[in-house]
Amino acid sequence: MKLVSFSRLDAPVGEGVILPGALVDDGRRVIDLTYEASHFFGALQAVQHGVTEANIHVDAPSYAIDEVRLHAPLQNPPRVFAIGLNYRDHAKESGMEIPKLPVVFFKMTTAIVGPGEAIVLPKNSTEPDYEAEFAFVIGKGGYRIPASAWREHVYGYTIVNDVSARDVQLATSQWSLGKSFPTFCPMGPAIVSADEIEDPHNLDVSLTIDGETMQHSNTRELIFKVPDLVEYISSITPLLPGDVISTGTPYGVGLGRNPKRWLKPGETVTITIEKIGSLTNPTVAE
Repeated sequence: MKLVSFSRLDAPVGEGVILPGALVDDGRRVIDLTYEASHFFGALQAVQHGVTEANIHVDAPSYAIDEVRLHAPLQNPPRVFAIGLNYRDHAKESGMEIPKLPVVFFKMTTAIVGPGEAIVLPKNSTEPDYEAEFAFVIGKGGYRIPASAWREHVYGYTIVNDVSARDVQLATSQWSLGKSFPTFCPMGPAIVSADEIEDPHNLDVSLTIDGETMQHSNTRELIFKVPDLVEYISSITPLLPGDVISTGTPYGVGLGRNPKRWLKPGETVTITIEKIGSLTNPTVAE
């Protein structure tokens, strides 16, 4: 199942409630999942309840894709963990050592935007950068989860653009603020449930700007893979249903290019990950 959050375009002004849905018919229609409960719940609750295609009611209302607007599949997850330097070639282009343990930081949830929403390039940064990332979403929480049990805890997979203000990020040893400006966490377009992707460690990942390929790799190149990250993070803090873990970016970011290549207003950034889809966002100046 492809879990999304959407609003109806025909909703009255001020009443565009964001609803949980499922993409069906090869992405041509959205089924409203609020029909599955006696009270309203959002996409986060759908993750917590483990909603799958088997749970969808035969009479649930649905809409053509051009009748709705897609939003980030999770509007306010408990946390967004991000993993730095998790592709060997990206660590090298960044001039940093290959990590012996996962490099973990946070992106604030206030940075989350959905497909089609603009990435706002802040006035107090001259080095905004892009990062294509494969992410996974926790369904069943837990503390000190063994790597062997990772499948019991992963609900599904999505795309994150770990947009980064490099001058802010690298001004100190702490990265979170430089990666958490408003709109710096595009996410979506959907969360693909884990049952649809047998091997998350063999997916092509690419990023283009205005059609030019800037990044192209495969998740098999990850240094710390999904089981490793589940075990490591949960050995320190309990993972919660709805936590998003963004696994890092491959070679080709603007920081590592010569000359360096920063995002500029008026561009279109598209990340495509095999079996998940494409996440596209324009860029604008603040």
